[in-house]
Amino acid sequence: MDIADHIRTIPDFPKPGILFYDISTLLAHAQAWRHTVDLLAVAIRQHQPDMLVGIESRGFLVAAPLALQLGCGFVMARKTGKLPGETISHTYDLEYGTDTIELQSDAIKKGQKVVILDDLLATGGTAGGALTLLRQAGADVRAAAFIIELNGLGGRDHLDIPITSLLEFDA
Repeated sequence: MDIADHIRTIPDFPKPGILFYDISTLLAHAQAWRHTVDLLAVAIRQHQPDMLVGIESRGFLVAAPLALQLGCGFVMARKTGKLPGETISHTYDLEYGTDTIELQSDAIKKGQKVVILDDLLATGGTAGGALTLLRQAGADVRAAAFIIELNGLGGRDHLDIPITSLLEFDA
């Protein structure tokens, strides 16, 4: 099964000149979604994670079912002010400004083996921010995995860990 057949592209979203890769159609197709989760599970299992960290918000959709399949925990990496309780945060640079990502302060134990997940790797700013934050929390970040990677935007340059992408498209 070619999961690319189940990814819809939407031009000029969220702003003119952007081609948005929409995984909603993949999620809506049960067999294609199951195949996607199975492919990611094979790639991630070798890293023997204790915890999967999903990046807000579509990364949650990827990490949660994988955590169940792999028998490990799931943690949310969110934007500022979205998590209850005490949090730790990291502010990182974007192309035009900055953003901040947070974890609950007790979500990751020092030395836990972690894999980062998101639906798409583009510039790598958010994934790189999550990587830095997880390392500050004491995690042993083993890898990152994405459904889609956009080539030509330098996303891999922000990550010094193994990367799995199921699909690659030119940006």
